[in-house]
Amino acid sequence: MARKRVAILISGRGSNMGALIEAASGRDYPAEIALVVSNRPEARGLELAQSKSIATATIDHAAYKSREAFEAELAKQLAGANIDIICLAGFMRVLTADFAKRWEGRLLNVHPSLLPAFKGIDTHVRALDAGVKVHGCTVHFVVPELDSGPIVMQAAVPVLEGDDEEELAMRVLAAEHRIYPAALRLLAEGKLTIEGERVVVAGVNGGADRALVSPQI
Repeated sequence: MARKRVAILISGRGSNMGALIEAASGRDYPAEIALVVSNRPEARGLELAQSKSIATATIDHAAYKSREAFEAELAKQLAGANIDIICLAGFMRVLTADFAKRWEGRLLNVHPSLLPAFKGIDTHVRALDAGVKVHGCTVHFVVPELDSGPIVMQAAVPVLEGDDEEELAMRVLAAEHRIYPAALRLLAEGKLTIEGERVVVAGVNGGADRALVSPQI
């Protein structure tokens, strides 16, 4: 079976992008990273992608009068590269509902919290302020509503006494690097089915599981 062609959208250093690229370098991985797109010309992740001989494109959102115009150019780049799946990796733009619907079931994001808790930004600070004992990350399908798509996979990490935002963020990021490639593998292998607001993973407990949740690390 042909490997799925993946585009990664970034805005910065591309930390999760790096984890996806490394995973996709394996011979048995069912997806290849075919394109990296940034909305910021200065994004450091572009250099990493280029060093791996991956095609890159810059679509500076500031040069477009509307989100629709920006996404029209993005759609051209994706079509030109014959992209099957999109992964958001620190992409700091809110996509329109039309774009999300057009890529429904083929558009993944990783969020630094155990959704539905702490949607939006500043998740680690908010988790510390709330006094939670367990934090983590979520890979989910993107839908028009922010951070609300069906959950594919989650990883929980402990919140330790004395943690600050940076320490907690690093622990969560390590978990993101583990589950994002695993979630993409499942999607590329055709093992994920969306039923309502839940994800069914084929082959997990006879396909009955609605989400795959990783153990604490």
